[in-house]
Amino acid sequence: MADCECLERCPFFNDKMANMPSMADMLKSRYCKGDWASCARHRVFLALGEEAVSGDLYPNQAADADKLIAAS
Repeated sequence: MADCECLERCPFFNDKMANMPSMADMLKSRYCKGDWASCARHRVFLALGEEAVSGDLYPNQAADADKLIAAS
């Protein structure tokens, strides 16, 4: 699978988790360079636009993404 289209400008991918490198690497591998279609950040991006993606939304926070999308 190809890398996420948002990879280069995603603050999560670009060292949001600098203090937790092992966890960051696991999430980046799973979402950013793998199943990005299930990434909470990417789902909000597609539904609401880049400006709606919260800086503290992690890729695995699907429930939070669902709430953001439903609230709009």
